Amino acid sequence: MQITIEYCVPCGYLPRATEAQTRLLDEFGNALEGVTLKTGRKGVFTFTADGEEIYSKPAEFDIDAIVATVREKLGPAEGVQPEGRDLLMGKKH
Repeated sequence: MQITIEYCVPCGYLPRATEAQTRLLDEFGNALEGVTLKTGRKGVFTFTADGEEIYSKPAEFDIDAIVATVREKLGPAEGVQPEGRDLLMGKKH
């Protein structure tokens, strides 16, 4: 699955876009083909998954809801499970 985050440059949405990108990659890793940032204008802040819009401003931004939507689209076997994340990140031995 390819995720694209289009964000308004003049609006200063880059930090939110990069935080969302990092969260999605942390959650799903190689289960995603990639999470691409795309510059935009006129207040745009949208997320698409394989071309299908899954979030668009002005809806309230909720990264947890976006993650849940991506997880639902990927299916239960994809993504790093929470109990395995610490091990992969070197936090458990």
